[in-house]
Amino acid sequence: MKASEFFSLQQKAEIVEAIKAAEHETSGEIRVHIEMRCKGDILDRAAQVFAMLKMHKTKLRNGILFYLAVENRKFAVIGDAGINKVVHPEFWANIRSAMEEFFKQGRFTEGLVHGILKAGEQLKAFFRFEVDDVNELPDDISFGK
Repeated sequence: MKASEFFSLQQKAEIVEAIKAAEHETSGEIRVHIEMRCKGDILDRAAQVFAMLKMHKTKLRNGILFYLAVENRKFAVIGDAGINKVVHPEFWANIRSAMEEFFKQGRFTEGLVHGILKAGEQLKAFFRFEVDDVNELPDDISFGK
């Protein structure tokens, strides 16, 4: 199976809709990347993907990446420097913890949607959506091998 086949078309649409809904409330940028497996450290790989997707190029450095390695049953949620300057240290742990409960049940779509919406809700306190806000990164899901 390819990473792009892990979710059905309906599930992919639900995830993309969650990204759009979350970004409607904040200037933060959210991406989701799915791979079948992660060789090595999950956070190191997520950081590589973050750079590959050019997520560090946002004006306010306020991008968040949700990275999922399906076969390894591992995931990471990481953000850019602008977010890390202002959020409480438990910000990332709270999002991961909420998602993990869904993932343990094999409910990956629900876990991602919940995490994305939770991140958007928390980001709007620091990065409000402005009328002239530009969507700096694509909302679609990216896939690795």
